[in-house]
Amino acid sequence: MSPKPDPDKVGQASCLPPEEPSQSATPTVAPLPHTPESGPRAKTTGLVSIAILCSRILGLIRDQVLTGMFGTFFNGLFTAAFRTPNMLRDLFAEGALSTAFVTTFSKKMKTESDEAAWILARKMLTLSLCFMTIVAAAGVALAPYIVRLLNVGWVMKQAEGNLLPEGWTLERATELTIHLSQVMYPFIAIVSITALVMGMLNSKKVFFIPAVASAFFNLGCIFGGLLAAWIIDPIFRETGKVTETSLTGFAIGTLIGGILQLAVQIPSLRKVGFTFGLDFKWKDQGVRDVLHLMWPSVIAASGTQVAVFLNSIFASFTPGQGSNLSWLGIAQRLQQLPLGLFGVAVATVTLPMLSRLATDGMSPAFRTALSKGLRLVLFLTVPSAVGMAVLGHEIVSLIFERGKFTAHDVTQTVGPLQAAAFGLVFYACIKVVQPAFYTIGRRFIPMTVSLGVIVFTATMNSITVFVLEWGHTALAWATALGLMLNFTALYLCMRKFANGMETRSLARALIKLALAVTTMAAICLAAKATLLAPWSTYSLSSKLLTLGTTITAAAIAYFTATHLLKVEEAREFLSILTRRLGKK
Repeated sequence: MSPKPDPDKVGQASCLPPEEPSQSATPTVAPLPHTPESGPRAKTTGLVSIAILCSRILGLIRDQVLTGMFGTFFNGLFTAAFRTPNMLRDLFAEGALSTAFVTTFSKKMKTESDEAAWILARKMLTLSLCFMTIVAAAGVALAPYIVRLLNVGWVMKQAEGNLLPEGWTLERATELTIHLSQVMYPFIAIVSITALVMGMLNSKKVFFIPAVASAFFNLGCIFGGLLAAWIIDPIFRETGKVTETSLTGFAIGTLIGGILQLAVQIPSLRKVGFTFGLDFKWKDQGVRDVLHLMWPSVIAASGTQVAVFLNSIFASFTPGQGSNLSWLGIAQRLQQLPLGLFGVAVATVTLPMLSRLATDGMSPAFRTALSKGLRLVLFLTVPSAVGMAVLGHEIVSLIFERGKFTAHDVTQTVGPLQAAAFGLVFYACIKVVQPAFYTIGRRFIPMTVSLGVIVFTATMNSITVFVLEWGHTALAWATALGLMLNFTALYLCMRKFANGMETRSLARALIKLALAVTTMAAICLAAKATLLAPWSTYSLSSKLLTLGTTITAAAIAYFTATHLLKVEEAREFLSILTRRLGKK
């Protein structure tokens, strides 16, 4: 349930890739007058978004396969097993390590040379491989304790309030979760290398291939998982019936997907000039700089991840243990689609640029680039959040309601999805603002804010679960409110350190977006009262047609309204779209 380049994150999300830019290619970020780099271009962000879209759709298909074949209970066990490896990936590999490495690598390219940056990359690849292999081995050994700690409610409450499949006990479910977790722990070693490769390519202004690589992760999970299940499970091979062994096959598929995600990027990395090799000379200033940035970044990035981590523990005390993890996971998966498409895409393009601009101090160009990144991510995520909140029931039903995923599961997923929609905008903005603190040497600010958010989330969860005895939806809302608190604090701090953040321009943009999104929401509500009212009686094709028509009409209304209101990002987006269509 994790967020970021998740294996569904960029950096994550088919289309034909553009020609890879060489070291001397024209930069993909266009300058505004008087500034060498002023903000992420919609064209570049659009290419990354398209790539992530492929990955996110395949991620949804992966979840459809799991929930449809195994049901929410077993999918919940799979989610619980993958939670810790996935959290370590977000915190270390694609979180702190990636941010610290890209910041240091980009600066080294600008102030020294490409060769000096490649030397640093080889040292970090070697160090990461060694360290994360040890972490993976420790995870395998400690999995029985970790899984029981994360699901302590299963042990304390036993079968109270649970709807377990026939013949199952919570102890049996725990043992299966431990086994699946041990199979998937090596994933963290693979993805740590992948994150560094992504960082190198992004720093060289190669964005599409790293973004689309996550599509191969999901392909590996789906087809590799099915193949592994077919090979190791005779019952599945002969009858098509899924068993515990079949679920192990999908755990193996996660490792296959991780290997594919790395392998697809190797040709591009060689093309930009990198050669692989082991380098154990870690007593290097560049390595120290990465580690110096990394440890506070780990704590800073932990705000959301620890909230998810805590949700797992608190969820084990709420009714529906096992299934509730699946409901929360699906809501987060749907949140990850627009988050990866827009928030991660903008952050992926912005971070290397901010790292280069920061070498010249806190310049107007830095503030403009960061402000434009925020405006762009708000322009794209605000309508996504409103659409998810209003049409949540129909979206979940269309995508997941089949096989062993029932109408009851749809209802239980909608509440967390609405909470995730609220948190989406703040989460996407955090993706843009948080890394900027490391480029200006203020690495302890995000760390301090995240510690406060962790305390806030834990307190909220304790009250809602143990005092008010609310269900799993309250856990999702605590996470969403934590995201709001996190972004608000980061924005106010950055505004102080950057001597302004073009707040007036941002406020004017928000007012215009509010007017446009109100129009869009009115269309969605009107459709729910008319076109979508007989939803439960529709066939799959009718659901697809009616919901697709509603979303299309709402999107057209939003983009038309923002264009008429002269929102800068809307004009740029529509200009690029018009040029693209004109070429066809």
